[in-house]
Amino acid sequence: MADEFAEGDHVSWKSHGGEAEGTVQRTITEDTEAAGRTVRAREDEPQYEVKSDKSGGTAVHKGSALHED
Repeated sequence: MADEFAEGDHVSWKSHGGEAEGTVQRTITEDTEAAGRTVRAREDEPQYEVKSDKSGGTAVHKGSALHED
């Protein structure tokens, strides 16, 4: 089962420039538009919208790509 996170959790993930850090803004559990793209998600395979500490931008990641700080 994928890692699970909650709104407000501080997480890190691998990025183009190394490692990025940010805060989980919401859990996505159904197909939707987020961070400028179509996100495919389900209850048993959620994705997480995170806000970058450095840029302030948002991105969506699978739980397996995130690490809780």
